[in-house]
Amino acid sequence: MDELVELILEDTRAKMEKSISHLENELIIIRAGKANPHMLDGIMINYYGAQTPLNQVSNIGTPDPRTLAIQPWDRSMIETIEKAIMQANIGLNPINNGEIIRINVPPLTEERRRDLVKQVKTEGENTKIGIRSARRDANEELKKMKKEGLAEDAEKIAQEVVQKITDEFIEQIDRILEAKEKDIMTV
Repeated sequence: MDELVELILEDTRAKMEKSISHLENELIIIRAGKANPHMLDGIMINYYGAQTPLNQVSNIGTPDPRTLAIQPWDRSMIETIEKAIMQANIGLNPINNGEIIRINVPPLTEERRRDLVKQVKTEGENTKIGIRSARRDANEELKKMKKEGLAEDAEKIAQEVVQKITDEFIEQIDRILEAKEKDIMTV
């Protein structure tokens, strides 16, 4: 039975790590006023009939902290890429010179910074919900095992370990959110 408890704990930790990883990916997309190629993650291009991520049809770079440069591998895709960026509604205006698309990342206003901080907090809260859900699943699994013969002491100890893991991940989320908020609010 102890091996099963260990498996439940490992599975719970893995689920929580996935939640943290998802949060980090979501926070990369939320811009903090600096150009970052990941700001364009999630933009899909109609590439010869197939929906393809922008970073798979072009090189995306940052020649300076306020500019993104998109160099399509196929020049005929420039207008398609430009339209896709505008339709993505991420507040960026592409400038097409026929060979490369440049995007000037405007500095953020105070109001926009506050909106982004709210968005960051929402993402953090959603991640905490995911962490608590993983805790609940683990505890339900332990209760089932208790009915199947797991000692009550072993169940209590395992639940304490699950809570300790949960607390660690919640603290990690708080640290990640604090760093992102500081990044956004820094002018």
